[in-house]
Amino acid sequence: MTITSIDTAPALDLPAGRWHGPMWLSDEPLTEPGRFRDCIAAFERSGLWPVLVPHDERFAANGEDWIDDRGRLAPALHEVEEIDVAETLSRWWDPFCCTGGTGCLRPYGAAFPGLARKSTLRVDPLAEAGNTGSILARRGTYRLGLVRVERPADVPAALGWTGMIKSTDQVAVISAVLRSWEDRFGATLIVLGFDELELSVAAPPRLQGRALVVAAEHRAFSERSFSGQPGNLREYASGLVHRRHWRFSWD
Repeated sequence: MTITSIDTAPALDLPAGRWHGPMWLSDEPLTEPGRFRDCIAAFERSGLWPVLVPHDERFAANGEDWIDDRGRLAPALHEVEEIDVAETLSRWWDPFCCTGGTGCLRPYGAAFPGLARKSTLRVDPLAEAGNTGSILARRGTYRLGLVRVERPADVPAALGWTGMIKSTDQVAVISAVLRSWEDRFGATLIVLGFDELELSVAAPPRLQGRALVVAAEHRAFSERSFSGQPGNLREYASGLVHRRHWRFSWD
């Protein structure tokens, strides 16, 4: 099967699939992981960003309702540029989630520490995303999704993705944070699940101090992901040093 998004774009060699509102989705799991890398290589010409969609029994129970093709949340792209990411994460920083005080937030406390500085490491984020995504596709069971966007971070807003609905109904904010991470760390969306996101990270923090600030951003962005980890923020940050794969969940 082939898809051509614009007249000048080369056709993409794809498995059988169909459009679900604003997303094209393969009918069956990928059997050729290299197709994901091929779609990323063609992105600048096709305008279609690929995401891996993991197997999840809730898809069968809910159909494709995790994609808001009825317009309840999408399109939200026009709102993304207006969002102050630092202010939003500060508002989401909950100092009262720790049992018996703010110990789980050490070395920070009640105040959000702000955004981490932009990485100076120069690595091609698209190449990194292609490599990481192909590895994941080889190891797991994923369908291939394609979304027409100008940048990967915009996928949730373009779809009206509802995976974070237990925490917020502001899907544009999700894309705003992803844009910020894209710009600062080359963090690129590669997996879009029912209520989870995974990013390939081309320029992760290389030192513990920088990783601590990034860990605070992670914790504010998805408290559920953080609460599932052992230890405090300092220990969580140790796992982010040189880590090229970030995962978030709102289950």
